[in-house]
Amino acid sequence: MRRRWVYPSNGEEPYEVSNDYTPPPRYVSDSILWNDRTYQDGNDPRFSSRSQHRDFMKQHGLTTVDDYKEEWRDREKQRVEVKHGIDPTRRKAIERSIDRINDGYKPKLGEYNG
Repeated sequence: MRRRWVYPSNGEEPYEVSNDYTPPPRYVSDSILWNDRTYQDGNDPRFSSRSQHRDFMKQHGLTTVDDYKEEWRDREKQRVEVKHGIDPTRRKAIERSIDRINDGYKPKLGEYNG
């Protein structure tokens, strides 16, 4: 007789199941908002389509994460540049300091004026 085992992906111990075992339905992530069926299956009375969801979000001043993808991409680029020593304000700060010294400014020991 053949035996069947289920190996959970969450690190739990494997367990034996019967030959007629069918796995439970997989959890559908909330991030899947592009299929109207997902809205209808959610049993949420507020909306049952994308257009109703969009209207609901607009009325309540809410947004989804995809509205921030451009901002997050730009900030990631800035983080990488700073990590690699690229700082657009550094050059101006150095130029400003050199100009001040050329104009006769003599800093005192331990003095920092930014």
